[in-house]
Amino acid sequence: MSKRYANLEVLKGINLDIESGEFTVLVGPSGCGKSTLLNIVAGLDRPSAGTVEIGGRVVNDIAPKDRDIAMVFQSYALYPSMTVRQNITFGMECRHVPKAEQEKALASVARLLQIEPLLGRKPSQLSGGQRQRVAMGRALVRDPLLFLFDEPLSNLDAKLRVEMRMEIKRLHQRIGATIVYVTHDQIEAMTMATRIAVMHHGEVQQFADPDTVYRYPANLFVARFMGSPPMNTMPARLVAEDGGPVVVIGAGRPDEVRLRLQGYDAAASFVGRDVVLGIRPECIAEGSRGFSGASGAPIVINAPVEMVEPTGAETIVLLRLGGEPVLARITPDIRPAPGALAPFALDTRRICLFDPVTERLIA
Repeated sequence: MSKRYANLEVLKGINLDIESGEFTVLVGPSGCGKSTLLNIVAGLDRPSAGTVEIGGRVVNDIAPKDRDIAMVFQSYALYPSMTVRQNITFGMECRHVPKAEQEKALASVARLLQIEPLLGRKPSQLSGGQRQRVAMGRALVRDPLLFLFDEPLSNLDAKLRVEMRMEIKRLHQRIGATIVYVTHDQIEAMTMATRIAVMHHGEVQQFADPDTVYRYPANLFVARFMGSPPMNTMPARLVAEDGGPVVVIGAGRPDEVRLRLQGYDAAASFVGRDVVLGIRPECIAEGSRGFSGASGAPIVINAPVEMVEPTGAETIVLLRLGGEPVLARITPDIRPAPGALAPFALDTRRICLFDPVTERLIA
């Protein structure tokens, strides 16, 4: 499926198959096309080419109200003059649902979302989190085939965002609904999704479960976008030593780093060539610590420390490997001094190698 506005192609060859009961998150930077894609699924916009199917039915020419979907917006979109009860039941009244069924659905949803004491209030008397619950309740009483969430938490403060994230995830576990959720926050994507579609420049860069996206990013964009802090990426060279691959960072420098790799057979064709090495901050630890499951002694390298950021739960350290800036995530009680050399252990089992030309994952 694609979407074009005049000469601007905002969606390019989108091909997603979302299973019933999945919680799929569309994530990417602003302007990547994720909200446009959601609007096309909702029927608020039309694709320039391709089809949208919901429940095995092509819905390109079907009006939004007849697609059996429910949408939760970023702005809540509540009627200010109506009470919470009226906001939730308004759609059912428009569809001439019998009063008894309305009350039954309202009671069930209010109990599920814990908004029973709020039914007589108006939106102006609610907090942001309460308004979002009401917006979700209005969608839930529909019992649709598909729920669409368009950045529903972006208007909330950090603490409330975490609470609502847990509420939505718990809700999905309870009712087993099919959800497509748009966000630019990769933490939301990682914590909530069954599968994540990472988007950039109108294309899906990777569509996989959160663990696969995090551990095996399909390309450099995904590697650098997913994770907080993101994956460290640096130029390197792959060479062969004693019959095995060795990746060299800062080749020819006095402080060059050489890391022997195991289980990277897919990278054999890149021996003698430049690569981009990727390693997550948590795979670089204080030198006294090993990594569970690693065979033999951990690789420990003395590296210059440039900056230390204690966050309470952990310490983020900016250091240099072969002259390249790298972030490490270490235990909070370790505070290496800026400007000093300190030992760091590297988990080489979690290294990723990328093709510097195509930017695709090699191994």
